[in-house]
Amino acid sequence: MHYYSIAPGHTLNVRSGPGTTYRITRVLPEGSRVAIFCQRPGETVSGPYGKTSVWDNIANGEYVSDAYVKTGSDGYIAPRCT
Repeated sequence: MHYYSIAPGHTLNVRSGPGTTYRITRVLPEGSRVAIFCQRPGETVSGPYGKTSVWDNIANGEYVSDAYVKTGSDGYIAPRCT
């Protein structure tokens, strides 16, 4: 399993779905790393790594915006969530 760093100097809201209107399930502290199990399109968000509609599934029912995760790509790096 590969882990990806969240943007330096940021905490990150983990949400129950791919958008900022979904409930916050927890907050990742600065320096966190996440595993990405799958990705799906959702709300477009601007962050340290650009503007994207890609959301990363980091656990069952938990999503973070890819704009805050250093994946090295502007596109999908994991399978689409089903």
